[in-house]
Amino acid sequence: MGKEQSKAAKRRFNIGPFHTRFFVGDGIDVGGGPDPLGQYAGIFARMRSCRTWDKDDGDAMLMEGVADSSYDFLHSSHCLEDLEDVNIALKNWIRIVRPGGFLIITVPDEDMYEQGFWPSRYNRDHKWTFTVYKTQSWSPRSVNVLDLVTGFGGQVYLEKLEVVRDFFRMSLAEKKIDQTRTPVCESCIEFILRKL
Repeated sequence: MGKEQSKAAKRRFNIGPFHTRFFVGDGIDVGGGPDPLGQYAGIFARMRSCRTWDKDDGDAMLMEGVADSSYDFLHSSHCLEDLEDVNIALKNWIRIVRPGGFLIITVPDEDMYEQGFWPSRYNRDHKWTFTVYKTQSWSPRSVNVLDLVTGFGGQVYLEKLEVVRDFFRMSLAEKKIDQTRTPVCESCIEFILRKL
């Protein structure tokens, strides 16, 4: 996907809690690669630092070598869908955040991004698709974000859950076009957890 974190940063700039609660202190950006959150530390003024964790640093699912309760927040934009086990990943991501800290996670919405095709036509690294709620998904590898978060109910509080359809156009979806390749479209699920 192209610059998904930067698209989100522009949207998030106008949402107060990203300045006052979520991006506060020292963070880690899991899967940040060529579009790291840390490049916006001056924009989100209470963000002291944000380390980028990518493939060269190790397995994002395990976060080996990162001590428990190391960071005030964890950010991950379009990484969870590439990992072998989303439950193990989320367990370790929660582990490295301090109590009271936040996990800000974005994943592609299966209907807007994958558009009913599996394996993914647009990204062969995807191992999972994501939805917020369906009685049944078309995808054999679908993760319901509500079910995923419920599994960690004693450890985190669901602060925010949003299906983001910014500049998503049905006319392009009908043509089976990957709209994340455009400079403005976000077609994702954003969920924010607070560690208890």
